[in-house]
Amino acid sequence: MIIQLDLQSETPIYAQLCNQIMEGIASGQLKPGDPLPSVRSLAADIGINLHTVNKSYTLLKADGFIQIHRQKGVVIQPDSMPTVTKEYEAKLSQELRPIIAEAIVRNMSAEQLKQIVSELYQHIKNPD
Repeated sequence: MIIQLDLQSETPIYAQLCNQIMEGIASGQLKPGDPLPSVRSLAADIGINLHTVNKSYTLLKADGFIQIHRQKGVVIQPDSMPTVTKEYEAKLSQELRPIIAEAIVRNMSAEQLKQIVSELYQHIKNPD
């Protein structure tokens, strides 16, 4: 998996890194038990501060998507991925709300919005 960051983006680098790792897991490019580079190694490879990588890894670990072992290093959660919870649904609703509001203001129909979501879902789940 190739990490591509947009250093000019308004999205913080740590969030971009989390998002790309999450997309790698969702697409199957990263499988349970797969190793990830160490904090130092990834920071050097993509040219960012190691504290930024550490923050991304810490957030992914807290959410249950990766494990950090002293001996094995960083690995994609080998046991099972987190499931949908009421808390996750609430977080998702909160994050989608302004996006949907802007789509409405721009006169996008519910069908257009659903089509975009459906296409993105399929593209991430089946990238080939």
